[in-house]
Amino acid sequence: MVKIGIIGVGTVGASVANILESNADLITARAGKEIKVVKGVVNNLAKKRDVSIPLSDNADDILNDPEIDIVIELMGGVEEPYAVVKAALYNKKSVVTANKALLAYHRYDLQAIAKDIPIGYEASVAGGIPIINALKVGLSANEILEIKGIMNGTCNYMLTKMMNEGVDYAEILQEAQDLGYAESDPTFDVGGFDAAHKLLILASIAYGIDAKPEDILIEGIESINQEDIAFAKEFGYAIKLLAIAKKSGSNISLRVHPVLIKNDKMIAKIDGVMNGISVVGDKVGETLYYGPGAGGDATASAVISDIIEIVRAGQSSPMLGFKKPFNSENLTLAAKDDIESEYYLRMSVADEPGVLAKVATILGENNISIDTFLQRSTADCSVATLLCATHRTKEKNILSAIATIEKLDIIKTNVTMVRIEG
Repeated sequence: MVKIGIIGVGTVGASVANILESNADLITARAGKEIKVVKGVVNNLAKKRDVSIPLSDNADDILNDPEIDIVIELMGGVEEPYAVVKAALYNKKSVVTANKALLAYHRYDLQAIAKDIPIGYEASVAGGIPIINALKVGLSANEILEIKGIMNGTCNYMLTKMMNEGVDYAEILQEAQDLGYAESDPTFDVGGFDAAHKLLILASIAYGIDAKPEDILIEGIESINQEDIAFAKEFGYAIKLLAIAKKSGSNISLRVHPVLIKNDKMIAKIDGVMNGISVVGDKVGETLYYGPGAGGDATASAVISDIIEIVRAGQSSPMLGFKKPFNSENLTLAAKDDIESEYYLRMSVADEPGVLAKVATILGENNISIDTFLQRSTADCSVATLLCATHRTKEKNILSAIATIEKLDIIKTNVTMVRIEG
């Protein structure tokens, strides 16, 4: 029998315990051994839990128990779970975690400590979608050229409703909070940080690159409004929050931000709370992975897949998928200013002659070619909304142009910018 201890018996932890019990015969057949949760740790013992396992409020009851083989970390946070996982590894226990924030900051530290001790983390990215295994195993013969992912169901739900039903951002945010999709402080989701943590994990597997959230471009969906939605619809785009990794020569660009993406792209069709990740390999081409990115049972399914693999193999493959350091190409993280894209701009301007010419001149001075220019009237006859799409240029060029445009006395609000993905 393989004995499991769960540290953090919340929604996912309870699902793990209950699935291991309800599907015990199937899981035993697939793993080759009986797997049983023997202890759980929670912060509040007084809170009712829908589990039948013994509970404690002391993690040491699991970490120091010599009979426990695998520790499941489902605490949330960064530094406290990092200490817990390190203690488990030092005690020679295998670890399974769903904690993307922990891995965004400490994945390489944990890999160095673990050595041959298995660490599973399939549930840390996109819930029930087996994207970690796809990158580590299924696509291991490929050079990964690009990853694009909808990795936050809250943002995708909100943007879908804004696109399909004309709902304003503030209204749909409140609805998402009421439904439990967004927290009372939604910044982690709507600000793009949750998706960024997941992107960093995937980028480590794909490229062996060690970057932290502070090193990459992260923007959220807070500035998207119905004028942007109308522009997107008119020109055949959807608006999505994408996590993007691209390889160009020896440079890897990593970024999370809203994008305008053509409706005929598969990832543009993924709506609601669902997640979807496109991976382009040099040999296989594009593959797409779709499914629920959160929820107790979906995430628990991924946790249990790691448990089964550890039990089957006795030891896992290297945590991040490389037997040797992946440095043959000396891959480096591209500077944020060197990111290249097409861009969409929205600005409120004085409704007077010469406005378009002034804006176009500044864009031209920054080596930016214009693809589309639209001007919309507003309820205030003295103010118009100017919408603009550019051809491909560098981030530093568009930022320089925006900074100059915003200094014009004809500009009434800050310029909103959204990148356009082909």
